Amino acid sequence: MMRCLGIDYGTRRIGLSFGDEVGVATPLPALVQGEAEARWAALERVVRERRLTDFVLGYPFNMDGTVGFKAREVDQFAAELRARFGLPVHLMDERLTSYQAEAEARPSKRGARAQRQFRASGVVDSRAATLILQDFLNQRVPPPVPEFYEEEEVNDEGV
Repeated sequence: MMRCLGIDYGTRRIGLSFGDEVGVATPLPALVQGEAEARWAALERVVRERRLTDFVLGYPFNMDGTVGFKAREVDQFAAELRARFGLPVHLMDERLTSYQAEAEARPSKRGARAQRQFRASGVVDSRAATLILQDFLNQRVPPPVPEFYEEEEVNDEGV
């Protein structure tokens, strides 16, 4: 049984999503605690409560396919995930996921302060994590086999 946690890593916020063998990623509340150890403790609760088997971590490639400057931070975070939890960490290309998530989740006609508060809530980060995890699940979980119905007899007139 596969139980995955999608992660959009950031130094201030960590977006999360959950998915399993059903093949659908759903957002979870982002980790927005101010202290790093508080974020790790909250992550540990999610791992335990969801009985996770895998992490799927967004990896920061540049548009030309080279590794982005944030990759070193993500590499360290991935190593810490492995050390703390002993679970596999799958790295997935996260190009454009934050942009796409923000475009999809952007509150309309709000002031700059409301936009900042919305961003700080982690909703966009968890939406990005959902996009990352959904890409992973689409590659791993076979699509459902369509049900076949008995064909109705068709007469000479096509009816």
